Amino acid sequence: MSIMSTEETEWVRAQQSAEFVELKRRLRRFVFPMTAAFLLWYLLYVLLADYAHGFMATPLVGNINVGLALGLLQFASTFLITFLYVRHADRHIDPLAAKIRQDLEGDDR
Repeated sequence: MSIMSTEETEWVRAQQSAEFVELKRRLRRFVFPMTAAFLLWYLLYVLLADYAHGFMATPLVGNINVGLALGLLQFASTFLITFLYVRHADRHIDPLAAKIRQDLEGDDR
């Protein structure tokens, strides 16, 4: 039987706290759906590129076709997701994480 140190006990208690459970819930409620949406969007792009050659080759403006536009939108969606995550973290994750950190470290630090 091993004896846990006081520091280990504090970390276990913090991980089991209602605040930490809420922090994980807030993170997962954003990350999982956003990851699924992006993967589906990327899979759609790959499937269109492989099976819809005519559609992807449809010209839009000059030498820009649907395939190139959708490919560039992949980059744009990555930046959008990053922006949305930072905003979500600033509003919903970071304040709670700071509170948990303050509770763990105490007021003397």
